[in-house]
Amino acid sequence: QVQLVESGGGLVQAGGSLRLSCAASGRTFSTYAMGWFRRASGKEREFVVAISRSGGSTGYPDSVKGRFTIDRDNAKNTVYLQMNSLKPEDTAVYFCAAAPTITTLIRGPEYWGQGIQVTVSS
Repeated sequence: QVQLVESGGGLVQAGGSLRLSCAASGRTFSTYAMGWFRRASGKEREFVVAISRSGGSTGYPDSVKGRFTIDRDNAKNTVYLQMNSLKPEDTAVYFCAAAPTITTLIRGPEYWGQGIQVTVSS
């Protein structure tokens, strides 16, 4: 069992930055690919970014490429999402997620965090 807890969300002006953190419980953090999803009000949940177990590869959809960066610290059981040049359309609840591989994470994570609100004002 893996428990994920997000932190670092909040309100920021357009063009600003935020850094989300996701702390994972358990001793098996390094065996999971990690990622972030988001759900804007009235919209479907959207994949944002993922990182492999070793941190050696990532996937970024065009909507966030060049602005968002994912990183992980396996010694601290934590994954980070650095969000720069934020836009109002980035406003959403952001969810941390875990799965054995990036492919399975995008298809359907095994574990989810509770979500954290990010609001970008124009």
